[in-house]
Amino acid sequence: MNQWIEVLFNLPVNQAFTYRIPETIISEISPDISNIGKRVEVPFGSRKITGFIIQESDRLPEDFSLTPEAIKPIYRIIDAEPLFGRQEIHLARWMASFYLCSEGEALGTMLPSGKKESETGAFSFSDSDFLPSGHELSSEQKLAVEGILSGTDERSVYLYGITGSGKTEVFLQAAEAVLSSGKSIIYLVPEIALTHQVAEAVIQRFGNMAALLHSELTNSKRLSEWMRIRRGEARIVIGARSAVFAPVQNLGLIIIDEEHDGSYKSGTTPRYHARQIAMRKCADARCTLVMGSATPSLDAWYQIKTGAIRMFRLSSRIAGGKEPEIRIVNLSGSDGALSETLISEIHEAKAASRQTILFLNRRGFTHFFHCNTCGYEMKCKNCSVPLTLHRKKNSMKCHYCGWQTQPPSACPECGSLDIGYAGFGTEFIENEVKRAFPGFTVQRIDTDSLGKKKI
Repeated sequence: MNQWIEVLFNLPVNQAFTYRIPETIISEISPDISNIGKRVEVPFGSRKITGFIIQESDRLPEDFSLTPEAIKPIYRIIDAEPLFGRQEIHLARWMASFYLCSEGEALGTMLPSGKKESETGAFSFSDSDFLPSGHELSSEQKLAVEGILSGTDERSVYLYGITGSGKTEVFLQAAEAVLSSGKSIIYLVPEIALTHQVAEAVIQRFGNMAALLHSELTNSKRLSEWMRIRRGEARIVIGARSAVFAPVQNLGLIIIDEEHDGSYKSGTTPRYHARQIAMRKCADARCTLVMGSATPSLDAWYQIKTGAIRMFRLSSRIAGGKEPEIRIVNLSGSDGALSETLISEIHEAKAASRQTILFLNRRGFTHFFHCNTCGYEMKCKNCSVPLTLHRKKNSMKCHYCGWQTQPPSACPECGSLDIGYAGFGTEFIENEVKRAFPGFTVQRIDTDSLGKKKI
């Protein structure tokens, strides 16, 4: 007896396809485990590709246009256990509508790639792995934890606190209470480097109840962690953007640390934002979303001001110490990019045997070529953004796609020699600093200077 399945593919195709599971394969799979949520290898045109089973049935619809004999059989079912369930299928449908992608592309973004599940290992789990904290909280921290756990309304919570004010401890103590109630948690951080840092704190406190999901894991390890989460063996998930899709059981809390960070938005199809996915999952699970940052994004700040998000403020550093002094200096009339105030402060730091760090979020020498005669601006032929001059490499480069060309000696549009450059990057600042401080040791650190060095 044949069995029929509906399959989605990680392709920009807005439909599912029907395949037949032949009796030879039916006899090899467990009748007690649903095939929905498993990956399957099937013929698709002249190709052999992997799809996702979203429906199964022992009969075809009455109005089906093909005869049973005309439906292609699958090659094999890849997974012994489902990778996803109805919740993930429901989320994929919402993503397809919201982000204008196919349901298969949405599922492909969620799921880990990897070998057959039976080839991966699993970790042991027990409630004895849970390690309570014992950290004392400040009055502001206690108020924030109580607010997160109160559940008085369905609004998200924002933890707005300066660096060092103890936001992480608030997150962890709220997580501790949620875990004690039998629910699960997703803890998002913007970068892999921060993932390791947070993971150490979480694992130290919660042991094997924690699972890591990030891009540096091997495919088989990522799949192994995914299955631990789906089985309920791991109840707190730490990871970067894609960890928001973790198939946690009985979701009770999602935490988004450094909410303002741009890396939470995907740059490839589907172009989802982890914060929007988290909001959707929390709404479906009727649980709380907690975000935190010292510099909230503008849209989050607007929602705080309009009352759509509840905010708790952490105004002081736990370890003590005053906030850094910040001064804005007008560069009008200054010769170059370094003000007299900055030059004086650097000299004072040197005299006190201290170091100075100058931050600038732009690489290269200058980032804007223009013609004073016709107004021509030199832009990337692919991206239509201004090219950046890299003087040491003698090239004009696009920092989006990498396309580069030689700096012109005359305007490419009108041939005028009255051309110039504006703006400045780290390479320009390096030259300025070396000229202003000839006896100082100066080191530029950016992807151009460190790209070929091991650090």
